[in-house]
Amino acid sequence: MHNDRIRHIPKAVKKMYFVSACLVGENCRYDGNNSYSKKVMEFLSGKEYIALCPEELGGLPTPRAPSSFRGGTGEEVLLSDAKIIDANKVERTNEFIKGAERSLSTIKEKGITHAILKERSPSCGVREVYLKGEIVEGMGVTAALLKRESIVILSDEEI
Repeated sequence: MHNDRIRHIPKAVKKMYFVSACLVGENCRYDGNNSYSKKVMEFLSGKEYIALCPEELGGLPTPRAPSSFRGGTGEEVLLSDAKIIDANKVERTNEFIKGAERSLSTIKEKGITHAILKERSPSCGVREVYLKGEIVEGMGVTAALLKRESIVILSDEEI
């Protein structure tokens, strides 16, 4: 027998997803509602996932004033070149960064490699976010941090 030809194949690792909690029906949006997505839930059927809200993880209450970027989008916030200001003109940058860092910590702890995030959210936007109240191309803070860490990111609109 040629034992040198026998290779040990590791057991398949079950893929687990990180999902924006609003997409699974949790009332954690800024307005106290959710962004339930039937498409996302159908995609997740039979899959393991953890649903969290980065904004709540960062200490923001629900409901809360809507927030928008100033001076750039998520990547610029992470570089300290932009800020996030809510509709009451209160800076919320630190809460958004804290929520992104706590999300990443959970992702690493659970060995998660994929995320499904809510488009246009200042935390979770994958391709678009609000800059001074206008929709622009860019990522939310959490999405930008996850991208840096090579997490595969999908927008809820891609599902």
